[in-house]
Order: sequence, then C-alpha cells, then structure tokens
Amino acid sequence: MSVENEERAARRLGRVLGGLGEAARVTLRRVPGWGQGRGVIGAVLGCFVLGGVLMAVPPDGGDGGGGREARPVGAAGPEVRTRAVVTAGVPAALPDVAEVIREREARVRERPRDHASWAVLGVAYTERARRTGTVADYPRAERALHTSLRLRPRGNADALAGLTALASARRDFRTAEQWGEEAARVAPGRWTSYALLIDAYDGLGRYKAARGTLEKLLAVNSGPAARARAAQVYWDQGGREDAAATIADAAVSGESAEGAAWWVRAGELAWERGEPEESLRYCEAAGRLTAGGEPDTDACRGRALAALGRTAEGVRAYRVALSRRPSAHVALRLGELYESLGRAKEAREQYGVVRALVRRSAAAGVNESLVLGALESEHGDPEVAVRVLRAEWERQPSLRVADALGWALHRAGEDQEALGYARRATDRERGGEVRSADFLSHRGAIEQALGLAASARRHLAEARRLNPYVAY
Repeated sequence: MSVENEERAARRLGRVLGGLGEAARVTLRRVPGWGQGRGVIGAVLGCFVLGGVLMAVPPDGGDGGGGREARPVGAAGPEVRTRAVVTAGVPAALPDVAEVIREREARVRERPRDHASWAVLGVAYTERARRTGTVADYPRAERALHTSLRLRPRGNADALAGLTALASARRDFRTAEQWGEEAARVAPGRWTSYALLIDAYDGLGRYKAARGTLEKLLAVNSGPAARARAAQVYWDQGGREDAAATIADAAVSGESAEGAAWWVRAGELAWERGEPEESLRYCEAAGRLTAGGEPDTDACRGRALAALGRTAEGVRAYRVALSRRPSAHVALRLGELYESLGRAKEAREQYGVVRALVRRSAAAGVNESLVLGALESEHGDPEVAVRVLRAEWERQPSLRVADALGWALHRAGEDQEALGYARRATDRERGGEVRSADFLSHRGAIEQALGLAASARRHLAEARRLNPYVAY
C-alpha cells in the first residue's frame, strides 16, 4: 500500500472509530501497536474471515425464517449466552459451546421430535469440532442436522444453514453451495445464509457470485460480523483500503471469542504482508482476549516467531497449537520448521503425523486435499500430489487449488502444464486479484524452469516485495 493510500485508509479508520463507543476504543487500545499508525492498518487488513461457523438458530426454538436478530448478550448463563451468539453469527467461547451441547443433548432425549433443538445441537457439534479438532463431532453434527430436517422437511432454515456450515467446515464447498442456496431461498431475511454462501462460492472459485451475494448480505445486516465477512470479499477484489476500514469496525467491536478470531486473522495477513513483528503482536493480543482459547492463536504465533529467528519459541508455539487442536495444516508447518533447522528425523516423524491426521479427517468426511497435496509435492511423491490435486480441481476449482496443482505439476517435471495453472492463480483477468507471495513465487519458479527469464524475474521480485520471509 502506498504512503498516500495508507494515510487515506488511516483517516477512514479514524472515522470508523469515531462512531464507536468508548468500550470498543478501549478494546483496540489493548492491542500492542495501537497508535503506531501503519501497524494498525497492517493488522486490520488481515481480519477478513469469521473465526467460527455458528449461525442463526433461534434461542427459543422457533424456525427463525424471518431472519430475527439475537437478543443482546448480557450476564446470562452460558447456555443462553451462547444461543444468542449463535443467532448473531459469530464465534462463541468453547466452554459455552460445551454447555449448549449438554443442554441440547438433554433436551432431545426428553423431546426427540424438537426439530429446532436438533438443529442447535448440530451447529454446536460443528463449532466444537472446528475449535478442538474433534473430527468425530462432524458425523454427529450431520446426524443431528438431518434429524432436524427429517422432522421438519419444509422451511427448516435452521437445519439448512447448519448443513451449509458443516459442509464448509469439511471443505466440501459444492455441498455447501447447494445447502446454502436453499437456506437463502427459504429465509431470505437471514444474513448468515448469505455469509455462508460467500464461503462456499470462494471455495469453488466463484468470485463474481461471492460479490453478488455480499450485496444481499449487507442489505439484510450491516453489523460487525457481517462487515467482517464483507471485508473478506473486498480483500479478494484487491480493495485493501475498503477491507481495512470495514474490518476495523468489526474487530474493535468484538470481544472475547469473536474479537480474538478477528485479531488472529489480522496476524495472519500481517504475515502475508511480510510483517512478522506485527503478526506476532496481533496474535498475542488475540490470545490475551481469550486466555489462549482461540484455536489458531498459537499456530499464528509459531510462524511469526520462526520468521523472526526465534525458532525454539516457534517450535513450542506450534506444539501448543497441536496439543489444543490437532490440525494437519499446522502439523505440516511444524514439520517444515524442523526440516529448515536440520532436524530431519523430527521432520519425518511430523510428516507421519500429518498423514495420520489426514486419514482421520477423511474418515470423518473432512477434505484435506490441499494439505496432502502440499505434503506430497514437497516431502513425498509429486505424482501422488498431482493425482490428488487434479481431482480437487475437478471438484472445487479455486485459486488456491490452481496454485497447488501448478506447483505439484512443476515438482513432477510437467512445467508447461504447470504454467497454465500458475497463470490462472495469479492473473487478475482470471480472478487472481489477491497478490500472494506464495502464488507469485511458484509462478516465477515455473517460468524460470521454462527459460522465461524476464517474466520469472518480475514475478519473483514481486513475491519478495510482498513477503521476503517466503522461501524462494
């Protein structure tokens, strides 16, 4: 971002903060780096994905088809508090999710034909799986949500939205699209249906559809959680200033679980911008909001610490992250950190953990094709990576899959075909409006292999400008 554009974004951020209450401004001041100008802009650019997948389920067992808003979350007990957060469409604290599960499991035992309680239970199972890595909760969620839909097959927006969120959490975006479109048809006044559809369209590479769905979302709801989702689309469009101003409003309004999730996203994008110091500050701030309860906090810290040369701390952060939530993606990062440190035996063991987690996820219906493809491309059999990623491209042709397949083809020695996918991932005319150092470095390396020296130099130089900490 140029100095002029950054100052303009900062002025917009100031206008956003001027409309917030003192509590929200205090929330932002708790974040290290507040008041240091560029650091705040770097942070808010990254918070473009909601941390959770909880969505609208009425707290009193109604169908919610009219898109009613949640009651304010006050000093009520965890069950009431979490159900209100569910309705608001933002993440809930893990202890509150557990309390909802206990309460709703008891409810459906007493009233097995209570379709709304089955829907709440399915949503809560999905969120617990997301936050803890307990993938066995995904089949439980599927059974609960289909039970709700069987009990009320028509107009059951709760179950439809829950099934959309479940499919997205499993990275089955084609199924998420189908359920999400039906949920939006049944309850056009419910903003969370549109938010979930944006995720599905993004996973399928349908970026124009995502932009159109955003317009419908904001017509129904313009609150902080909706604006956080909007910022994702603005960023995908290359609208960095709009993303910064929009996510700032959402992030400073959040507290506890939702605030931590958005600040973690800030840390992740600060890393993408080549700013590991800022990334570390924002992820540590997120951890303080929930006493380390946000599952991505430690993984975010680990990558930043490793980039800053604090590798022993980075290893410890990754280990803590994996102890809190087993994740194939995080396990792969830790293995690659071990390998970079010359700890080959520990790296191989960690890659074994990745494979075990991928198998466990697959048994629960979770799609880990991108992680498996990355593992095989760099540390296994590139031909296997190509097969896995070709199948994924047929199912879900997003920019991330295009980049991964292109790199796998390069590693397998198929550079000419690889270049086509690398171009698709990076050309603005093909939808690649987000400038990713990884994508560009992959394209540059492929062009280098093909003897396209000028183009390779240009793309590798741009990748270094975007993030000098990416390996080239």
